[in-house]
Amino acid sequence: MSAEVQNLLAPSPGYVVVEGPIGVGKTSLARRLADSFECELLLERPAENPFLERFYQSPRQYALPTQLFFLFQRARQLEQLRQTDMFSPRRVSDFLLEKDMLFAESNLEDDELYLYEQVFKQLSPNVPQPDLVIYLQAPAEILIQRVRRRGIDFERNIETEYLERLCDAYARFFFSYKESPLLMVNARDINLVDSDDDYNALLDYLTRVKNGRHFLNPLPERRI
Repeated sequence: MSAEVQNLLAPSPGYVVVEGPIGVGKTSLARRLADSFECELLLERPAENPFLERFYQSPRQYALPTQLFFLFQRARQLEQLRQTDMFSPRRVSDFLLEKDMLFAESNLEDDELYLYEQVFKQLSPNVPQPDLVIYLQAPAEILIQRVRRRGIDFERNIETEYLERLCDAYARFFFSYKESPLLMVNARDINLVDSDDDYNALLDYLTRVKNGRHFLNPLPERRI
């Protein structure tokens, strides 16, 4: 870790969650932040969901089992942490549990959504709210290019139209999100994983986020 990064990261923001639609780079950014903060990393595990590939092939048929599996998986992850050291002041995650409802509302029929909501209420563990949520945004046409480029098998059937609906759902969700300080980042033209300049600019901004809602847009001359 460079001295510049260490200086920027003193002190750590605390419990940080990186969120955003598929292909926006939330997991890669979460990994880099956890490495910089030298703290625990909590990640989604989509590859473990046996219904996910079938969902992308036939969304209507497999939406409910896909959503329920993710809910059980994430609730179990968070409950295990709660029983050990969930209240540790330093952790980086690439998912917000409340986000599950966003996908459910986008993909489930009314009767399925009602069932899902009942299960969600029963399973949601008592977890602390993040000290900071970083919401990465990018247009669907950019996301589909990134998804195709990374070449993950179960993502090959994702369509641009689905990503457009997902981006709209994320925008609506975070428009009214007030539970934690929120940093909304326009990730269309920046590379927070491979560009030290872009990454350090984000870190510098993090030190100024204390509460409320904030926006970070890259300057035109820094875009790559």
